[in-house]
Amino acid sequence: MGFDVPPPLEVPAERRIFGLETEFGLHLDAPRARAVTPEEVAGHLFRSVVEWGRSSNVFLPNASRLYIDVGAHPEYATAECDSLTDLIASDKAGERIVHDLIADGERRLAEAGVDGTIHLYKNNTDSHGNSYGCHENYLVRRRADFRAFASALLPFLVTRQVVTGAGCITRTPQGAHFSFSPRADHMWEGLSSATTRSRPMINTRDEPHATAELYRRMHVIVGDSTMAEATTLLKVGATDLMLRLMEAHVRLPDLTLANEMQAIRAVAHDLSAQATVELADGRHLTAIQIQREYLAVVQANVGGVIEPTDEVARILDLWERGLRAVETQDYSLIDTELDWAIKLRLLTRYQERLQCSLDDPRLARLELAFHDVSPQRGLYYKLVEQGLVQTVVDPERITTAMTTPPQTTRARLRGAFVEAAVKAQQDFTVDWVHLKLTGAHQTVLLKDPFRNIDPRVEALVEAIES
Repeated sequence: MGFDVPPPLEVPAERRIFGLETEFGLHLDAPRARAVTPEEVAGHLFRSVVEWGRSSNVFLPNASRLYIDVGAHPEYATAECDSLTDLIASDKAGERIVHDLIADGERRLAEAGVDGTIHLYKNNTDSHGNSYGCHENYLVRRRADFRAFASALLPFLVTRQVVTGAGCITRTPQGAHFSFSPRADHMWEGLSSATTRSRPMINTRDEPHATAELYRRMHVIVGDSTMAEATTLLKVGATDLMLRLMEAHVRLPDLTLANEMQAIRAVAHDLSAQATVELADGRHLTAIQIQREYLAVVQANVGGVIEPTDEVARILDLWERGLRAVETQDYSLIDTELDWAIKLRLLTRYQERLQCSLDDPRLARLELAFHDVSPQRGLYYKLVEQGLVQTVVDPERITTAMTTPPQTTRARLRGAFVEAAVKAQQDFTVDWVHLKLTGAHQTVLLKDPFRNIDPRVEALVEAIES
């Protein structure tokens, strides 16, 4: 029999559940080895996960999910976070967790007769033109007009790439150029319940992982995987501020786009940000003009709908400086904080040193190395060590997040259950809302993601430990 579900908590309007899902690029460098499929590499990489969790799809003691996604991509989904610093720490912890699988995976490959080096990349495209995602999750109040509510966010998502994009070298028959976002060219629809067939900017499949009568999940899949912590802060933080205004029924400027797909590509490929996109009302505006209108509304509501905190101030400052940097082409304003500018500075420096064009294969390898999650090989981490990239959270907090869930959400309960069951070597099943010991007749249902204390889970953990 199941347990009673406790009533939902009264949640302050400014509190939100966030989550990030990152699919990692997987590559085996083994030039003298036999042919090896990505599935075989992923299988060896996750063998220790299977031995630990009896599956390649597990929830970890830090309450996050780790699994192999379609296309043999390792994927890490953060636990539920209700603060941006917890989210960034959990996201960075995911990089370390997947990286820690590499040594054992390489050893198992060697035992199978394949000597090589496994690379994991936190990027969005491979050399064959395939795209894999970084999905953002925002818990929002359920509403009858959800599609209209989500549609209102599309102009913001299309144009925010000028500050939150990961940056990439785009190669065309006419040559190579630098773009704001590697993900933009792989979007095909504004809203859809599909994720791979049409690849929309917002996935509308109704899976709230929470009390369905109260909540829905805004599942944004248009964003890039970001290495720089400040970029993640801005990407998620600015989107959260926009959602707060929309939920409070603050009137936003009508910036509906005539063609989102045409607009997102036009914005991505124009580093000068001078290209205009057509609005549904016939006007033509640049991405900077659109973003400045949104920023102005957010700024006007600080102290009202939006509580004036140090974090909000940092987000707004970075948002404004990012737009100003693109307007003035003075990237030094943000080239230690925003991914695309950090990467462009790196590529430009090496391009000048090598005296080569942007489509030189050496720059392609350099760009890929920027996204390598290895602290030893990854160029992003070398830049951090050299003081050329600013961080947001302390390294110790990231280390803690590898094993410890956020303490202010449902994640705390799931993490305690998983840790106790693993330590006691008891079989269990778990997902975002269910906890169950294999063979037991009771399942604990956790539908309130804001609840971090639950006597039912405490009793279950005590029973495991006794």
